[in-house]
Amino acid sequence: MSDAPHSAVDFLIKNAPRYGKAKGHRIHIEEFRKSKKSLLMKEALKQGFEAANAQEREAYANAEYIELISGLSAAVEEEETLRWQMEAAKMRVEIWRTEQANNRATDRATQ
Repeated sequence: MSDAPHSAVDFLIKNAPRYGKAKGHRIHIEEFRKSKKSLLMKEALKQGFEAANAQEREAYANAEYIELISGLSAAVEEEETLRWQMEAAKMRVEIWRTEQANNRATDRATQ
């Protein structure tokens, strides 16, 4: 396990940009979702749906909006996968630190 903390830290360093990109992608989609809804509601108004709730209903039912939500789902999945892989790497380092402390305590006790 002596190599484990170094490989865990290497993993964190290597994947930090991917995690940042994944999170940025998710936030971009979340914010764009608001714009897309507004654009679709505007389109629904042009189609004769004057009430705001009818426009909203049409926007939510639109295939483009549904596709956007699917993209958001994929972005969140990627972000969360990377986040938990990074958390696991941090845990490996903490386990290693605990083992090293235990080893030092055992060494002191046997001297």
